[in-house]
Amino acid sequence: MARTHGRTARTTITREEIVDAAVRVIDRDGPRPSMDDIAREAGITKPRLYRRFADKADLYTAIGDRMARSAAAAAGGDLTLVLQPPRVALRRLLAGYADSIRQHPNVFRFLGQVQVSQRADGSVLQFDLGRAAADRFTRQAREIAESVSIDPAGVDYLARAVVGSVVAVTDLWLGESGRPDPAGTAEFVDRTAEFVWGLIDGFLRAQGISADPDSPIFTTLATVNSQRPAS
Repeated sequence: MARTHGRTARTTITREEIVDAAVRVIDRDGPRPSMDDIAREAGITKPRLYRRFADKADLYTAIGDRMARSAAAAAGGDLTLVLQPPRVALRRLLAGYADSIRQHPNVFRFLGQVQVSQRADGSVLQFDLGRAAADRFTRQAREIAESVSIDPAGVDYLARAVVGSVVAVTDLWLGESGRPDPAGTAEFVDRTAEFVWGLIDGFLRAQGISADPDSPIFTTLATVNSQRPAS
């Protein structure tokens, strides 16, 4: 059977398997992988890699989506934030997020460094590490707001502010080495939780809602909704 760079050539390979290979390369070699290295790790030629991915930007987006799903799964279910007291919920979410970063710090650095990528058709793709997370946060926040008749105006700004602050503080936690300091993880989780709650609290107060960070937001919003006059 033909060999490809020391590995047995694959007859078939999926996009997910190529992303697996890319993550392994980045974990092992650092945040500047080459497409040749990724193809070699996947056991295929680079032309075959490009049959599954239109260009680098396509692969980079798939890696970002993989890490976003991994972080979301580690953090817990979508309703965690509304069913638990905010302080408890945010610490749980951020602890899960920190776990995912600790497993793949080089991938986080890679995604943070790849800001713009030239596409095969000559167009430029803006690669935004936090865009997918912010969009997901926005959808969830709108659903919650609409269920209790809260004006969702500005929730997209809230989502970007929350995600942007978390990404920025994560970079501080990783430090110059790009490796998370285990001794600083608890401080990262606690401080980031307070910053995020401050943003959420500010948004709620602008709606005339005073929420207790030690009581579930769902309870607070249900109370507000029950006090509103029937239409």
